[in-house]
Amino acid sequence: MHIFRNIVFVAALVGLAAGLVLTVLQQFGTEPLIVKAEVIEKANAAKAEAAPHEHAAGHDHGAGEEWEPADGAERFGWTVVANVVSGVGFALLLVAASELKGGLKSWREGLLWGLAGFAVFTLAPSVGLPPEAPGVEGAPLMDRQIWWIATAVATAIGLALIAYGRSPLTALAAIVLIVAPHIVGAPQPAEAPAIPHDLEHGFVVAVIVTGFLFWATIGTLAGVLRGRFADA
Repeated sequence: MHIFRNIVFVAALVGLAAGLVLTVLQQFGTEPLIVKAEVIEKANAAKAEAAPHEHAAGHDHGAGEEWEPADGAERFGWTVVANVVSGVGFALLLVAASELKGGLKSWREGLLWGLAGFAVFTLAPSVGLPPEAPGVEGAPLMDRQIWWIATAVATAIGLALIAYGRSPLTALAAIVLIVAPHIVGAPQPAEAPAIPHDLEHGFVVAVIVTGFLFWATIGTLAGVLRGRFADA
């Protein structure tokens, strides 16, 4: 119970800090690109709406629209909440997994675990399924989720075999696991993106960079705080 309490407490502190850091990074990195993409997406939707087409009787243009937070304070607030929740969840996963190997001993060790988390949850899936900006139509959601989860799990097991394996066979198995999802291939969209290529590329790069800094923050802080609370 003592260890469990420390894990949860450290993860909560780390997740809160990492979520706030991610929010700041997004305001200068991904948010401006999202706004640009949304402007293009809405302009394309307006053109499609203005085009001549047959209306079914009683057709409602507002039907089926999904709720989204209003621009400004409401959107920013929900972004902070989502980032903090994600930060706590990922921090809890990292701290709990590291405890199975004896716990983090320093910020350097924590950083290595954070970089592993980045590779598993951001870098490897992004090779086949780059982050999608508004206006980018992806493949069917279920197909993407299955491939994403399989890639993350295979990459995590592969990295664990590389880090803790002691034979050429385990190293070979690790390489096969890491590469296999990309050989199979991620599900691809049927339509080309509706936003310029440079905007789409810039968004992908910004998401990956912010993801790297997010995970580096989680790992480093976890390494620092775990040592301080280990004997508390």
